[in-house]
Parts: sequence; structure tokens; C-alpha cells
Amino acid sequence: MAAPLLSHAIKSLTDKLSSFILQPHSDPIIQLSVTISAIPVIAWLAAQSTYPRVYWKGRDTEEEVAAIGCCKDFFFGDDVDDLEMSAEYQKQRALTNNQDIRYYGGVAFDRKNESWPEFGKARFILPRIELRRSGNEYKLLINLSFTDSSLEEEIAIALRAIAALDNPKPLTPPNKVALMSRSDKPDRYRWNELVNQVTHPKFIKDTPKVVLSRQTQLEINESVDPWMLLACWQGRNPNSFQFGFQFTPESAFISCTPERLYRRRQRELFTEALAGTTVRGINQEQDKALAQELLDDTKNSHENQLVRQQIVDVLSPLSHYVGAEEFPTIFKLSHIQHLHRSIRAELKAGVNDFQLIQALHPTPAVGGLPKEPAMNFIRQQEGYARGWYAGACGYFNKHESEFAVAIRSALIEPGRINLFAGAGIVSGSEPDKEWTELENKLATILSILTEL
Repeated sequence: MAAPLLSHAIKSLTDKLSSFILQPHSDPIIQLSVTISAIPVIAWLAAQSTYPRVYWKGRDTEEEVAAIGCCKDFFFGDDVDDLEMSAEYQKQRALTNNQDIRYYGGVAFDRKNESWPEFGKARFILPRIELRRSGNEYKLLINLSFTDSSLEEEIAIALRAIAALDNPKPLTPPNKVALMSRSDKPDRYRWNELVNQVTHPKFIKDTPKVVLSRQTQLEINESVDPWMLLACWQGRNPNSFQFGFQFTPESAFISCTPERLYRRRQRELFTEALAGTTVRGINQEQDKALAQELLDDTKNSHENQLVRQQIVDVLSPLSHYVGAEEFPTIFKLSHIQHLHRSIRAELKAGVNDFQLIQALHPTPAVGGLPKEPAMNFIRQQEGYARGWYAGACGYFNKHESEFAVAIRSALIEPGRINLFAGAGIVSGSEPDKEWTELENKLATILSILTEL
């Protein structure tokens, strides 16, 4: 039997809602769903007029999600600490056992620094409506929360949300933007100063790695559709995580990132050490030679090993078992390739996602080693607030969760696109080579946006 068209699925969901009766022992959060025929997920999202708008696509799973509206919104601003966030997380996690109910959101890179206004130190939403694709199966879902609303109020809100749905339409065609100006924070001169400070023998003796980053601001005089931009980026790097958060029409944060923070299924956890970078070759032979050079390079191998060891060290107290690949392999993207080691852990009973985020994030691949002195240096010297760049973005529920590290990302604001890139500074790092690495990491997104 063929899956129904979107219009028929909406009618079916409307009928389910209209006849819905809350059972005496039901969870306070309920999800209703219908199967639908295939529709382009990101185009459907871009066509909607409801906010927030969220997109999520896993790196190596056949799953894609578009979500709109808000059933519950958890915003943690500058005046919230980790204890309050942890308490709220535990409270929400206890409300339902339904493994299909998910909270989507992110945690800023540095919860001790100032945050981006709409994004906060952390923000998670339980969406009102979701379109989910799993392989070739598509579902339309609606979430209901009876923690703050009566049955009648919640049903009425949900029916209005369904009635406001728009049909998907083609994404706006890609077009190159005309740059009015470009500025970098830190600039080239300041970057050289910072790299020299970090590689100074006295500093590096106690802090062997600091990941320095740069915000590249492109001033433009036209609007950019974040979903079109993400779809183009997705086409260039299909083996990356792709996600976006647009809480209001004013700004959107999108990312096409290779790095997993972790993936959890019950008590089984998968993570990785992704550090050490080189470019791709112009042909297969050169590409293979560059990959081998990366594997043989002492500086990059040392950097990857530092990351691997730190992850193993922080997971060990939370786990019965932690296993990590002894030797790195090559992880290839369109313009660059990285050193990569897989890590697997069997978690102890009761370990939750908030504990995992606190332990693993920021990883040494985006912060440094040891964590606190590296973070203090970044906080005091880098010259801008990273916000959700290099933050942890993804979803969680009681049974499973997945978070990526937003290292290839863009914040789109009126008249401006902010791009971010970082480089791990260790003994032997040279300012000019590290600056070139930043440019290489921005090459894909810049080639979509501008005439290079």
C-alpha cells in the first residue's frame, strides 16, 4: 500500500488530533504520527513560515529530520549555570519513555563566556511538528505537552500548527553573493602573535595544545537563504553531519561538520578523535601521497594522539570499558582530509547525556590540553565570542542521543555572514601554515558563496 500524499497525511493527523483522548496513565508528553509519501525534507522546511526551524542529518545514518514550531523551549542564558541545566535535563528526560520523542538543540563552546543572544549557553526545543526520513520511509509527527496546558488548549494549538503548514517548493537557486567587505578576527598580525605565544617553550611546556580559531565576517547587501546554503554545502560534503537552527527570522546557525562528539544507544557510546589536517590532491595518486604524508607527519600524529588520550581519560570514570583505535586512519572531505581514530565505551548505569557533554565537551580537538588553561587562553586572547561555533549540537531522549561538534559552521545575520575555522596549535606549529589551514577549511563554503 502506497504512503499517502502530504495533504492526505495532514488530514489523517488532524483527524487523530480531533478524536484524541488523554488516557489516565498517559505520559505528559505524547507524540502522534502518520506515514507519508516521499518529499524533499530541506525544501519542505525552507517553505514553512513557523519558527523555530531545525534541520538535522546524521553523518553515517540514513536519517534526516526537519522540525518546526515549539512544544517546549528550554533557553539557558548567561545567568544559568550547569547545575540548573542538569536539573532541567533530568526533569524533562523523566517525562516520557517514548524513544521517538526528541529534544533538538545545542550547547555553546564556552559556557563561561558571553553567549549569542538567541542561542544562549544552551537551548533545546521539543518541536511542535517534525518531518522525519529514515531511509526511504517518511513520517509526519506532532508533539503534545500537557505539562503546562490543558487537553483542550494543547489540541487547539496543535490543530492551528497543522493548518499553518505549507507545501514544499523548490529551494531558491544558488547564487554568488557580492562581497562588500571581509574582515577576520583575529587578523593576520594578531594570529601570528597568538601562535607564537602558544608555541613559546615556557607556555607549551604546561599547555601542549591550544585550538585557536578565527571568525571571518563577510559583509553583504542581500539576503541569503540558510537552507539553500546548507543544501549546497551538503552536496559538497555528503559524509558530514548537516544541521541548522533558526529560532527567529533574523539569524540562522548552520553547520556541515565532520566531527562527532558522541553517539549513544542506551549504554553503548561511540566517539572519535578527529585532529590533524591536510588538503586533498588533484588526482588519486597525489591524494594518496598527501594522506600518507599526513599519517607520517609527527606534528599531526602527536596532535591526534593527544586528543585520543584525553577522550579515553575523561570517559574512563564513566565507563566499564573504553576502547580506542591504536593507529589513525584517514577521513576524507571535499577539500581536506583528517586523521581519525574511533573510540567505543560501555557506560556505567545511570550515566546521562548531560554528564557526557560536561566530560567530553569542548574536546581537545576544539579547545586544547589541559582543558582549563587552554580555555582560559582562548577566552582572554582570541578576541571574539565563539557562541555555538565549536559547540555541541544534536538531539537527545531517554534511550539515545547524538551530538556533533560544529566546527564547519556559519552564522547568518542581516547583511552579514560569519564563517568560523580553527587550527590546533602544538609544538612545531607555524603561523603561516596554520593560517593557510584556516583558509583551506573555509574553501568549500566560500566557493558556494563567492567567486574565488
